[in-house]
Amino acid sequence: MSILWERSGLDCRLSMEDFREAIEAILRLKGNPNRILAIPPDHTRSASRAGELTVALHELAPKQLVDIMPALGTHEPMSPGRLEKMFPGIPQDLFRVHRWRNDVVRLGLVDASYVEQTTEGCFAEPWPAEVNRLVVEGRHDLILSLGQVVPHEVIGMANYNKNLFVGVGGSGGIHASHYLSALYGMERIMGRGDTPLRRILNRASELYASHLPIVYGLTVVESFPDGSQATRGLFFGDDHDVFWRACDLAAQVNCFQIAEAAETIVVAMDPSKYNTTWLANKAIYRTRMAIRDGGQLVVIAPGVERFGEDPLNDRLIRSSGYRTTPQVIEMVAQNPELRENLSVPAHLIHGSTEDRFEVLYCSNSIAAEELESVGYRAGNVEAMTRRYRVGQIQGGWNESTDGKRFFFIQDPGLGLWMHRHHPHAFPARSID
Repeated sequence: MSILWERSGLDCRLSMEDFREAIEAILRLKGNPNRILAIPPDHTRSASRAGELTVALHELAPKQLVDIMPALGTHEPMSPGRLEKMFPGIPQDLFRVHRWRNDVVRLGLVDASYVEQTTEGCFAEPWPAEVNRLVVEGRHDLILSLGQVVPHEVIGMANYNKNLFVGVGGSGGIHASHYLSALYGMERIMGRGDTPLRRILNRASELYASHLPIVYGLTVVESFPDGSQATRGLFFGDDHDVFWRACDLAAQVNCFQIAEAAETIVVAMDPSKYNTTWLANKAIYRTRMAIRDGGQLVVIAPGVERFGEDPLNDRLIRSSGYRTTPQVIEMVAQNPELRENLSVPAHLIHGSTEDRFEVLYCSNSIAAEELESVGYRAGNVEAMTRRYRVGQIQGGWNESTDGKRFFFIQDPGLGLWMHRHHPHAFPARSID
């Protein structure tokens, strides 16, 4: 086991002092490296504490930290304001933008037979291991990959080498990873550590990334009904064991089970984090296993102003819509542009209700007819905020102003919710 530093526990509340202590230990263990690349997530994952860890790294090694590359994946670049908010005090000339469509190099391929076996026949093409060229050409003697292990719709539990191969990966790997997981079924994946894509990425690490000077720093963060949070674990390591350690703890603090399927779930999406359905549809991914057939999900997302993170993805979402999985598969077969951009049909599958429940999407910027054209119903932000008393209630079961019982989640991106009798439910913390 190659765990370099760990502090964790269900009662832990780690602080900035713990973060500094951990960073100091890693720098010492790695011989005080001269050129450091940090790869934290972007602002949409600000709860990860990766911002604070990067700030601690800059405080302790200001001259050695020569590059910071937020793991954008397909997300748009961070604005100067978002950089300052997440990484206060760090000079912005240290930040590099990851351009996932062109600024990458291919390390190798995970062979098609392994991919087919791992996905149980859902996907049978070789998987390309690609990373930003700075990772391999930057002459760094330490690459510090930072982020949170938390339930995720594509890989089961986020982070570890996903931060490398997807966060600063290329279009080939991103498209294939998202689509193969969508075909396998996100309800079979979410909240689990051992998933098809995790096995593929672990194999890619073993085959093509073992020569890179990477240390992974992984957090586990618990969120409470009142919206507060506590960092329950911080793990540093350089092989798979660091992920499995963090994954075990995340499964205990970020996966929740309710006794009965909810007829109505209401979620509030922070406008500083969620400005597209590409991001805000975590509301659908992480709650779908808790909603009863014929139920309703109310997404209060005042900051959502468009569908995709870039013009191409936005156009493809608008023209295709969030349809059922069989419909999306058929669209992929008929549309070459979707076949060339498989992360989009994957996103469409993830954002579909599969005609099982209704999504009432409340945005201040997207017109009602646009929302309805992609498969959702449109709602009014102010009216739904008043009806469900958002801002006055805590997470869990509540009652609306008209006496309707509903389940409220402050930020569904920070966990996974399911009801006890869902066919893919697994033992998790009860919150009834």
